[in-house]
Amino acid sequence: MNLDAAFFALADPTRRAILARLAQGDGTVMELAEPFEMSQPAISKHLKVLEGAGLIDRRVEGNRRPCRLRTETVREIEDWLSSQRAVWEGRLDRMEAYINQMNLRGPKHGEPKRKK
Repeated sequence: MNLDAAFFALADPTRRAILARLAQGDGTVMELAEPFEMSQPAISKHLKVLEGAGLIDRRVEGNRRPCRLRTETVREIEDWLSSQRAVWEGRLDRMEAYINQMNLRGPKHGEPKRKK
């Protein structure tokens, strides 16, 4: 999975709305275009970005080309975000502990007292 491509695709509200719709089930270009005030070619361009990012699959069924959400890619993004969340929560916890420790020590010689 290419995180840069995935986050680029997710940066657009129309593409996020398409993904939300596909989370409910497969859809054709025409079905996906229905709630938007844009042409089918414009929706197709959004779908190409989502497909290029590995967020959706498109298949051929006769004259239909239904799209489906690739949940495994969404899971990979979620896993990456969770790992980043854990890193930042750890950093923030250490910073909080450091600030609390500094507050317990009180002001150093020559520093003004902190107002409460």
